[in-house]
Amino acid sequence: MATALVTGGNRGIGLELCRQLKQRGVGVIAACRRSSAELDALGIRVVSGFEVTDAGSVAALARELSGTRIDLLINNAGMLTVESLADLDYGRIREQFEVNTLGPLRVTTALLPNLHEGSKVVIITSRMGSIGDNGSGGYYGYRISKAAVNMAGVSLARDLKPRGIGVFILHPGMVATGMTDGQGIPPAESAAMLLARIEELGLAQTGTFHHANGETLPW
Repeated sequence: MATALVTGGNRGIGLELCRQLKQRGVGVIAACRRSSAELDALGIRVVSGFEVTDAGSVAALARELSGTRIDLLINNAGMLTVESLADLDYGRIREQFEVNTLGPLRVTTALLPNLHEGSKVVIITSRMGSIGDNGSGGYYGYRISKAAVNMAGVSLARDLKPRGIGVFILHPGMVATGMTDGQGIPPAESAAMLLARIEELGLAQTGTFHHANGETLPW
């Protein structure tokens, strides 16, 4: 049985990814700050008290999973706050950078011993991190942190390709979660599209940036 690890699996897109992966017969590990009744009901392995911004917490996860073969790592945990030019809260911007950019990098590097030739690493990013697609401005912290994680994903792709590990940078669409105040498509629809992309993308496409619907996005 294949094994997948999903960060931020307690709600929204992460919860749906866990649910649909289990339905496909995948062994799922969800790592999150706090579990939820919905996540617990799935009957999968849950590692709670996990914080992507805390090196000690990430190291503890790596120790707990020592010897566990991971076929699919989905870096899904993220956060969004809204900053305009008139409201540049640098503390919030820094926090988003820690979660959205350094979090996936920290988790992926810590779990490298668990990955193998044929493993896939996914970074759930946003088209709001696309410089070419930015037509409205604003959202400084979120845009900056997502643009930066896109670059981190490309570097990981280059460094891990010789090991046969693919890295894929995916935008889930505008999804109706707490992060978006319920605006967008249902999480189940987004998760299904994301899993379709993950299944079809191979090492030849490592380091590419795609919308969940299959569209290639500009950097």
